[in-house]
Amino acid sequence: MKMIERYLARQVYASVAFVLVGFLALFAFFDLVNELGDLGVGTYNLREILTYVALSVPAHAYELFPVVVLIGTLYVLAHLASNSEYTVMRAAGFSPREAGWTLVRIGLAFVVATFVLGEWVAPVAEEAAQSLKLRAKSSLIGQEMQSGLWFKDERSFINVREARQDNALSGVRVYEFDATYKLTLARSADRGEYLGGGAWLLHGVAQTRITPEGPRMEKMPQVEWRSALTPDLLNVLIVAPERMSAWRLYKYTQHLAGNRQKTERYEIAMWKKLFYPFATLVMMILALPFAYMHARAGLVGVKVFLGIMLGIVFHMLNSLFSHIGLLQNWTPLTSAVLPSVAFLAAAMLMMWWVERR
Repeated sequence: MKMIERYLARQVYASVAFVLVGFLALFAFFDLVNELGDLGVGTYNLREILTYVALSVPAHAYELFPVVVLIGTLYVLAHLASNSEYTVMRAAGFSPREAGWTLVRIGLAFVVATFVLGEWVAPVAEEAAQSLKLRAKSSLIGQEMQSGLWFKDERSFINVREARQDNALSGVRVYEFDATYKLTLARSADRGEYLGGGAWLLHGVAQTRITPEGPRMEKMPQVEWRSALTPDLLNVLIVAPERMSAWRLYKYTQHLAGNRQKTERYEIAMWKKLFYPFATLVMMILALPFAYMHARAGLVGVKVFLGIMLGIVFHMLNSLFSHIGLLQNWTPLTSAVLPSVAFLAAAMLMMWWVERR
């Protein structure tokens, strides 16, 4: 059985790698076409576009991994079945249970790869890609630190403690300097709302204006503030839950809970981060029943097409159930694991059906 496992592993790894490269090339082409529309904006030239597309590849790989594993495994098993190789394996004592455990052992490498991509590689690469795009297309330079988001807008430095939406800010501090980089204004606000046209309405404002006569302090309930900072630009640096690591999501959830704020969205994202790598194992088990369908029941290409459709359905349900869970007040764990559990149940049902035939 060890020889069969090594043979299957070589076939599956090669097939998955081929499918992954093909999908990444396709998505990179789409990204390139989409970014070419901004060619020449600021310093966003072809070199920056190609770098941005390359840095976006790990995020695509992470999102596509379960689908790619399904298609690659399904192709291998369907091909073995069409050549009667799988029939020989079964005659040698390769039972369905043994086949399932073999695929699980082979798939552990995909679980580790998906986890590494999602926790470390993709978030870092995505952040670098968005920062590169922002710096090239705008004079507004932004960076995330422990004290919040920091921006440089010409001669102004802006600090935002928290930005959970691209049109609403919390804890805004603005430091304005003159041409000689002497501080002329220090302003703080409890929150800000975007009005449009580059204007923000700041609430609970306290500011200190530095004049030749000395500092002058003022407090105002509201102040209109104009800046190059817009929701489109801010959206680039807002850390979406899907881009955060599981540990970071856990710490942020604790922070929100401590401030009596809603945590469901971040809890769902955290559980999805933890369980998403195991979706690759579910996809491999889902592909197993196709090995028990005789070649005359369908061509290899048809089975691969069905695999693509199943992968698309899984990807859509994985995103849909997060929103349904928020609307229906499901527990975060339920919202995160339900798509994988449903597909695992479908795989078991298919195995029962093919064995009954």
